[in-house]
Amino acid sequence: MVTRVFLTIDTEFAWRHHAAGLDVETIYARSIEPAGVGLGYQLDLLAEHGLKACFFVDPMPALIFGLAPVKRMVDTILTAGQEVQLHLHPNWTAARVGDRGAHYARFQLHEYTLAEQRDLLRGAVELLVAAGAPAPIAFRAGGYAANEDTLIALADLGFAYDSSHNGAEAAESRIALPPAQIAPIDHHLIEVPVTVIEDAPGMWRTFQLCALSGAETAAALDHAAAEDHAAVTIVSHGFELANRLGTRANGVHVRRFDTLCRLLALRTDALPTAHFADRPALALGQDDRPLGANALRRRLRQAEQLWSNWVAERGV
Repeated sequence: MVTRVFLTIDTEFAWRHHAAGLDVETIYARSIEPAGVGLGYQLDLLAEHGLKACFFVDPMPALIFGLAPVKRMVDTILTAGQEVQLHLHPNWTAARVGDRGAHYARFQLHEYTLAEQRDLLRGAVELLVAAGAPAPIAFRAGGYAANEDTLIALADLGFAYDSSHNGAEAAESRIALPPAQIAPIDHHLIEVPVTVIEDAPGMWRTFQLCALSGAETAAALDHAAAEDHAAVTIVSHGFELANRLGTRANGVHVRRFDTLCRLLALRTDALPTAHFADRPALALGQDDRPLGANALRRRLRQAEQLWSNWVAERGV
C-alpha cells in the first residue's frame, strides 16, 4: 500500500490584521493573497506539479464581514480543482468590525463544552456551505486546539476525519493520543494526525512549511516511504509564504514550498497526494514512528530560519 500524503493549507483571516484595525479588503489581501505568494500562487504551483491539496477554510469571519470574503476563498479553491474542508477559530464569534480586536470569544476550541462545540461546529458548517463549499467531511481546529469532546461532536455531525492531533503542540492539541502518534487511527472518527519529526530526543517538530528545512522535508518524506507509513500530513497556511505583515514574500518559505512541490511530484508513485473527499484507503493504527533526530539537519535549519526571520521580517 502506498503512503498517502495530505498536503493541507489552513486558509483563514489572520486575527492580527483585524486587531491592527485594517479594513476587510486589506485583511483579505494580507491573509489570503499576501505579496503575490498567497492562495493564487499556491494553487498555480500545485497545478503545475499535478498535486492535490486540502484547504481547511475558516468561515467564522463571515459573522462580522459577511459571506463574500469566504465565498471568494471557496470559489478560488474549487475552481482550481482542490478541496475545501472545515477550519474553525471560535474567537470570531464575538468579534466586531473596526474595534481592533477588543471583543472576542474564547480562542481555543477545547475551552468550550461538548454542547458548545457541537453548536459552533454546526454553525461553521452552515456558513461554509452557504459560501459554496460541499458539505465538509474533514476538520482541523484552529491552533490544533481540539480535545476528545471535539471528536465526539464531529462524529455526531457526520464528519469522517479530523486532523487536529499534533504531538508538537501538546499545550493546545489535547486529543488523548501519544505525541508520537502520526499514523491515522480510529478514534471516535478517523483521526489523521499532523506528522511530526523528532527535533531532539523526546522533542517533536511539526511537519509544517515554516518549521522544516528542505533537507528535513526530503528526509521525512523518504523516511515515510521507506517505512511504509500509512500517511504523511503536512501543514501550511495561506499567508505562510509572506512575512507576518503580509506585505512582502518570505524567500526562504517560498523556496521551501517550491521544494516541497517538486519533491512530491518526483515521489508521486510512492507518496501520492490525496483529498479527504477521495476517502482513500488508509491502514489504521499502524505503529508508524516519526523521523528520528539529526543534529546536523537541526543546526542547518536553525541557521536558515535565523536568516529567514531576519530578511523577511526586518526587510534587510
